[in-house]
Order: sequence, then C-alpha cells, then structure tokens
Amino acid sequence: MDHVIDSIRKVSLNGFDQKIHIRSDNKELPVILFLHGGPGISNRHDIMASQDDLLDDFTIVAWDQRGTGGSYHKVDPKTLNVDQLVEDARALVEYLCNELDKDKVYLIGGSWGTELGTFLSYRYPEHIGGYIGYGQVVNGIQNEDICYAYTLEKATEAKDGKAVKILKKVGPPIRGQYKPCFKGLMAERKIMKKYGGHSMKKTTYFKSFVKPILLSKEYSLSDKWGMIQGYKLVLSSMWPSLVDYDFRKDCTTYKVPYYIFQGRHDKNTPSDLIQGYYDVIKAPDKDLIWFENSAHGPLGEEPAKFKKLIREKFLKK
Repeated sequence: MDHVIDSIRKVSLNGFDQKIHIRSDNKELPVILFLHGGPGISNRHDIMASQDDLLDDFTIVAWDQRGTGGSYHKVDPKTLNVDQLVEDARALVEYLCNELDKDKVYLIGGSWGTELGTFLSYRYPEHIGGYIGYGQVVNGIQNEDICYAYTLEKATEAKDGKAVKILKKVGPPIRGQYKPCFKGLMAERKIMKKYGGHSMKKTTYFKSFVKPILLSKEYSLSDKWGMIQGYKLVLSSMWPSLVDYDFRKDCTTYKVPYYIFQGRHDKNTPSDLIQGYYDVIKAPDKDLIWFENSAHGPLGEEPAKFKKLIREKFLKK
C-alpha cells in the first residue's frame, strides 16, 4: 500500500544524526512517537509491522535512539546518558512538530522508554499531547530487587540448579547493579524471561529479540550491525546511572495526560510498584489500566485492547 508519507530518514538531534521512520496516510492526523526500551533495543521493525492499523487515526513515528541501530555509528559513548537522551527526545518532538505542522506529539513508551517518556513529559510538556507507558518503571533499585527475587524463586521452585547457580553468582543486585554489569544483567533477564516474568508466552531471548531483527526488512545491513554492537554499548554505558530514580518522589505532577497500561504479570518492570506510583500522580487526566493476560509487553500481548485504548485516550475531544 502506498502511504502519503513513508520515510526512513536521518535527522540531526543535538548535533548527532539519528534514524527515524515516519509513516502516515493523512498528514492531518495526530502524531504518535514510539519510545523503545532497552536502552539500546530499537523496535522500529515491530512498530512499522504491527501498528500499521493505527494509520486510520494517527501518523506513527519510530526512532532508533542514540547509540542503537541506525543511530549507532560514530556515537560518542560519553554522550550515552539519561539526560542526553531526554534532550534528544525533546529535539525530535520539536522536529516532528515543525515537519508535520503540529502543536503537539503523543508519546507511547515501553520499559526504558517509559523512563524516557516520563522525564520528557515532566520536563518538556509544551509539545506533548499525552503519554502512555507500558512496562512502566517506577523505582530503579526496587525494580531490580523485585525482579531478581522473582527469578531466583522461580528457578529454585523449578529445581533449575544451573539457573540458581548463575543467579547467585551475579546477584543479588546492589543498588540495582549486577556483577559484572552487562553480563550479570543479561544473565538474570534471560532466566527471568524463561520463567514468564517478561511474557506470558515463555520463549527465548533469541526467538523474541534477535531473530525478528535479523529477518526484518526495516533495517539496512548497517542498521543491523548497529543493533548488534549498540545494544551492549548503550546498556553498559547507561545502566550504572539508569536505575538511580524514584518517580514517586521525582516526577509526580504533570501538565499532560498521563496513562499507564500495565501487564498484570510483569516482573521485568514489576507491577508490584505501579499502584503506589499511580496514586500520587497529579495530571489533567490520568488512568491506570491493567492487562490481565500480559506481562511486560501488552502492546504485543493484547494488541486489540491496547489499540482500542490508544484511540480512546488520544482521540478525546
């Protein structure tokens, strides 16, 4: 199908070229910017493949954040920090407003993208029409304590001696930090995923993350190389400071609508913390909607419900 706009391009954000994909069937429609997780895991391939049916009501934009995919090459590791990525997101929102002749852009963030989207909505609300977070983060240190405890409990219950040995070697995390940082985190997350804390459909890291990227036509060969190399670089660079936040204290009052779409069974960004955060949020409009058949990714696990609610929240008159 031909689209009015279907453009993969690089844009300069704070002096560094970064790749985005804009797709639209009607330039008059509101714009949604998707903020991927990780950090360092672009979901551009998934957004453009699975969210096409939103084009009746929205223009959609996916972005390879600084250091990953099409935004990997020549990145300075010293620039890979939370504040820089928030500034990049601000610059991208302003670019989209100018390029698409909009006053505001809507945000949907997943996992790390909820940290990015929350800071962006809190610091720079002027051009944000509303925010939806799924796999919502609340407190970085508690996040890892709960995630690790869950994973160890499930591995122990399953008498998975190999996994228990690995977990005891890398953790428990100290103030959100595993040892060693990247390898320890990845080891914990792979086991957590095995035991259903990431998705209700138990699968492997390779099948759910690596294979779809390798097979996708969304990325050039250079982009795929940037995904492979950038993931470790971005996560290793950012993780030590990435967990140092508590939104229950740092970000509670918003000038934009703030919505949380949370998988009930999420242990990656534990649902245990969500209600306490939601209760202290002040915003022009807010809502917490539970997805009872999802874990970390209700956008993909319960897509029909998720998209119905996107329209309800972002198309309010």
